[in-house]
Amino acid sequence: MSDSFHLGLPFLEAAQAQKHVTVNEALRRLDALLHLSVVSRTLAIPPAEPEEGARYIIAADAVDAWEGHDGEIAALIDGAWVFFAAKAGWQAYDEAAGVLLLHDGTDWMLPASMGSSGAATAFSLVEGEHDVGAGAISDTSFVIPDRAIVLGVTGVVIEAITGASGWKLGVADDPMRYGNGIGAMLHATVTGVSSTPVAYYGATPLRVTAEGGDFTGGRVRLAIHCLELSGPGA
Repeated sequence: MSDSFHLGLPFLEAAQAQKHVTVNEALRRLDALLHLSVVSRTLAIPPAEPEEGARYIIAADAVDAWEGHDGEIAALIDGAWVFFAAKAGWQAYDEAAGVLLLHDGTDWMLPASMGSSGAATAFSLVEGEHDVGAGAISDTSFVIPDRAIVLGVTGVVIEAITGASGWKLGVADDPMRYGNGIGAMLHATVTGVSSTPVAYYGATPLRVTAEGGDFTGGRVRLAIHCLELSGPGA
C-alpha cells in the first residue's frame, strides 16, 4: 500500500530517494483537508482567478478543469487543481452560506438531529442546474425527494432566459408556489419561501413556467431547501 487509506497521504518507501518530495506532498494534502473550509459549493466552473490554497466543493455538471469531479473537493495547490473524493463523516464549513456540512457517503448535507433509537430529522439541500427548454413550461431533471418537507426554493439565472420576459417557479400542481414575476436577465434571483412548509408524497420535479412569451433558451441554478425524516430502528 503506497498511500494512506482515508486521506491518500503518500508513504515513504524503503531506501527512497528525494524523501522530502513525498513528505511535502503529504503535508500539502493535510493542509488542504484538515479543518476543511470551502469558499463555496455552488460553482460548476473553476473561478477565473482563484487564490492559492482556495478550496471548493464542486457543484453538479462541472466543466473545464473540474469536469468529472462533481461533489469532490477541489484545492488549488501550487497553481494546479487537486481533487479529493469525500468519505462518509467528513465535515466542511461552507463560507459563502455560513453553514457546516456533513458528507453522508453519497452527498454533502446539513447535519441531522438524531435520537437514541435512530430516528432523525435532516436538513437537506438538493441543488442542480437546469437548461430551460423551448416552450411554455420546463421541468427539472432533479427532484424534490419523496416525503420531503420543503421550506423553500432559491435560484439564480446563470444564462439569460430568452423568449419570455419573466418566469414562475413552482411544481405542476402549483406553478407559482415559489415565485412569479422573476427576472429573465443574467443574475436575476428568486428566494421562494413557503408560507407553510409543504410535504411531497412522491419525487417531484420543479416546474419553470414562462411569462410574457414562450421560452427559447436560458439556464438557471436552483436549490431546494427541505427537511427529511427517518424513523427509529426496530
